[in-house]
Amino acid sequence: MKENLNISLVQSDIIWQQPDENLKRYEEKIASLKGRTDLVILPEMFTTGFSMDAADLAERMDGKSVQWLQEQASKLNAATCASLIIEEAGRYFNRFVFAHPNGGLDTYDKRHLFAMAGEHEHYQAGQERQVIDYQGWRILPQICYDLRFPVYSRNDLDYDLLVYVANWPDQRAYDWRTLLRARAIENQAYVAAVNRVGDDANGHHYQGNSCVIDPAWRHVLVEMNHTEGVCRQNISAEHLKKARQKLPFLKDRDSFDINE
Repeated sequence: MKENLNISLVQSDIIWQQPDENLKRYEEKIASLKGRTDLVILPEMFTTGFSMDAADLAERMDGKSVQWLQEQASKLNAATCASLIIEEAGRYFNRFVFAHPNGGLDTYDKRHLFAMAGEHEHYQAGQERQVIDYQGWRILPQICYDLRFPVYSRNDLDYDLLVYVANWPDQRAYDWRTLLRARAIENQAYVAAVNRVGDDANGHHYQGNSCVIDPAWRHVLVEMNHTEGVCRQNISAEHLKKARQKLPFLKDRDSFDINE
């Protein structure tokens, strides 16, 4: 396990349903990270915004946006991840794609679809929890509304870092900040969360608050303000190990099957 993992949060406005323009802007934002980071995290539905126009906007896994993630991972020598609209066999998914520098891909399909926006009417819910192995760090990816369901992210001592990507509106910003801290505390894991900023075509405003949270002492190691930007934060394997040794409460965790 790599001792220090450098995480880069990319907090951005998203041009509504314009994948080419968004990819161009992201590439400009992250170009300076080459050789300076291990993991680049972009928002939920990073090429389109949180759109229900799945049939018109969906790409395949061999499409331009996934290829772009792979190209950036190779160019930066850093894993690059985000969620986007993916079509498979006539079904649509809000899919988290994790591109490794060597070209490999890991994916996770959003489990909890946001019914209040009709997401469940357009997308298929994911059925499997995924843990990604990267440089010895075990990473659990989650997408936006998943944050409200702690059972699904309960740490069975099988991950070290929780990654959330989101389009989380500002009227629920207090919930976002509170729940992220809770997930770090209850799971004794680092949390890295990226939310968008700006306004979408549905009139929702987003204020960001992307952050990295310490697994032990409730400290927010870094939190971004309400504008576009990129920030980096190191997380420590040794610190995580010591935190779990000092307060080994996860050994008393309940046993259940989160995939049921």
